[in-house]
Amino acid sequence: MRAKSVLIVVLAGMLAFSGCTTGGGLQSSPLAYGGLTDAGFRIPPVPIYKVDQKFHRQTVPYATNEAPGTIIVDTGAKFLYYVLGDGQALRYGIGVGKAGFEWHGTAHVARKREWPDWSAPSAMIVRERNRGHIIPAHMEGGLMNPLGARALYLFNEKGDTGYRLHGSPEWWSIGKAVSAGCIRLMNQDIIDLYDRADIGTKVIVI
Repeated sequence: MRAKSVLIVVLAGMLAFSGCTTGGGLQSSPLAYGGLTDAGFRIPPVPIYKVDQKFHRQTVPYATNEAPGTIIVDTGAKFLYYVLGDGQALRYGIGVGKAGFEWHGTAHVARKREWPDWSAPSAMIVRERNRGHIIPAHMEGGLMNPLGARALYLFNEKGDTGYRLHGSPEWWSIGKAVSAGCIRLMNQDIIDLYDRADIGTKVIVI
């Protein structure tokens, strides 16, 4: 009996460490936020214990008529849902556009890029210059690039919306309205989403 009790305690400790929960249909895994090497870049670990657990990647109940594989972005709640079907979705925490930079609508993923380059819109360059900040017009892909480890480019019937689902090293910005309109995820999360979402994936931003 003693050995069995010890085994139960050990298993409980492992679940607590991994952040897994067995109730409510939720499964979060902070271990997924460890450091990793990707295309020669060393992505640092996220101190995930400093991020509200509701913004950890996890499977949640989610009722929708949208087909599996659809991405639904809830900018108000700061969540992105990847629809799995059978009343479930994979939920990611996100950072969204600050006041004046929001965008809502339906689009699709037209391009995907690993470690994408970033070019600053001319309006952003002027706006930041007026604030006394000089920003580069172009940045090669890398750890300091604003688009992070991956980017999904959103197009609609009019063409490029100018908005992206992308990574960010700024884990502390998740759950906040901080960006110039694009939807940001932690680098570990955008890599996971990138591997799931195909070209043509429907994206609904609400």
